[in-house]
Amino acid sequence: MTQPSILLEIDQGIAILTLNRPDNLNSFNVEMHERMREAINTIRTDDSVRVLVITGSRRGFCAGQDLSDRSVSPDQQMPDLGASLENYYNPLMRALHNLPMPVVCAVNGVAAGAGANIALACDITIAGRSASFVQAFCKLGLVPDSGGTWTLPRVAGMARAKGMALLGGKIKAEQAEHWGMIWQCVDDEQLMEETMKLAHHFANQPTKGLALIKQALHASATNSFEEQLELERDLQRQAGRTEDYREGVAAFMNKRPPEFQGK
Repeated sequence: MTQPSILLEIDQGIAILTLNRPDNLNSFNVEMHERMREAINTIRTDDSVRVLVITGSRRGFCAGQDLSDRSVSPDQQMPDLGASLENYYNPLMRALHNLPMPVVCAVNGVAAGAGANIALACDITIAGRSASFVQAFCKLGLVPDSGGTWTLPRVAGMARAKGMALLGGKIKAEQAEHWGMIWQCVDDEQLMEETMKLAHHFANQPTKGLALIKQALHASATNSFEEQLELERDLQRQAGRTEDYREGVAAFMNKRPPEFQGK
């Protein structure tokens, strides 16, 4: 029986989405994109979900695009890779970027091409010590996609982004942590343990407030200082009207742990 290309488990407020084409290093084909879209729609519409964890099955996180899913033989018309981005990768990246909850990525093994850019676009990225990040596009004469040309300069700086994108070298997890590209590098055997600690933490936090924090930080990339101050005012107004804010203040005043509902 063919295994599903995406595994989704939801329990205690935590959604775990596993890329599951291990024989192809969890690389994307059209079918996997469609299953991924369905999974994210399920997560977005399930009010019980307060954090998403993304990881890959077995020996790698994601090798990006499955090249065998694209025809480039001399006797056939060249593929429209722009259509592939428009129909699959761009909607995926927008959906992940705009999820109203923390997205934690556990990178096990190689994250290459679009796989690297998906991992780096998550809110909190933890990598096992044997993991690596590769911008492999230049080796095929292509441009980094899946938001890579936007994300890389912001997480690594322009000089490092250009080096990674133009040279296509492998960046090990420890180096990625040192450069500030990821939140944490841990020993391989501790990867999922540390990831789930974070997931359980987020599952008990004020989810609406965290979503507003994400919104503010994303907007800061293009806002002026004055625009950002106005956005903070507007978002703080929303946050102050949530039940979680009321609960947080009550818990602080009564010196007890808060019981956030995430709404």
